[in-house]
Amino acid sequence: MAEPIVEAKAVSKSFPQYGGVLRRQIGTIQAVQRLSCTLAPGEAVGLVGESGCGKTTLAKLLIGLLTPTEGEVLIQGQPLGRLRGASLRAARRTVQFVFQDPMGSLNPRMTVEETLSEPLTIHRLAQGRARRARVEELLASVQLPPAYRRRLPCELSGGERQRVGIARALATGPQALICDEPIASLDVSVGAQILELLRSFSRKRRMALLFISHDLRAVGALCERIAVMRQGRLLEMAPTQTLLNHPQDPYTELLIRSAELDLDAVSEG
Repeated sequence: MAEPIVEAKAVSKSFPQYGGVLRRQIGTIQAVQRLSCTLAPGEAVGLVGESGCGKTTLAKLLIGLLTPTEGEVLIQGQPLGRLRGASLRAARRTVQFVFQDPMGSLNPRMTVEETLSEPLTIHRLAQGRARRARVEELLASVQLPPAYRRRLPCELSGGERQRVGIARALATGPQALICDEPIASLDVSVGAQILELLRSFSRKRRMALLFISHDLRAVGALCERIAVMRQGRLLEMAPTQTLLNHPQDPYTELLIRSAELDLDAVSEG
């Protein structure tokens, strides 16, 4: 089996809890508790659970936006928390993030070309004509025409903005994408198009994919494995059909019943 692109080893994350008139620390909130998981090349893993269960906190731990209170995150076998300089920059190129709100994650004053050029400049991946060519290549990869490079985010639809967000994440040539509710703000048809786009990247480019969503239907259609979180803990993780047909935890069974899934339709997808 190929070495994981990303691995969490018993990671925990706690945050201080403040209260009272003076806003003193009165305790801690355990957002993630001793959670372990892996993302392998070409594998799409779904992460589901109720709001506030720690899904986004885990995502931020996996890309280094947060530091674990305990445990460690490995990028291609290297402890993320110990990397510095060129090694850290390489790790950041390896794993990229797609945000839930494309309007909020794009600079409203930057054109599409400027948005896509920024990571190329920061990581010194292309300049001049090569950079322009790379921008057009990125637009084509998310099925947007070259003329869109001149547009501002306000001139794009929600689905188009999310495609730009995905193109920006692809700019560094990552080996893993972590997508935090990427279709939550989109209508059903546009969301389906984004799912198909992510599916193609995962399969054709052998890109690892962590897909965080409340939509168990979307997760079932896209992912080979599903992980279920509740109150900061990983309840279970299993191949998609195994988990949907034979859930081991009552909470997982409740999620499946709530989604009213047609398991045959998910299997065909």
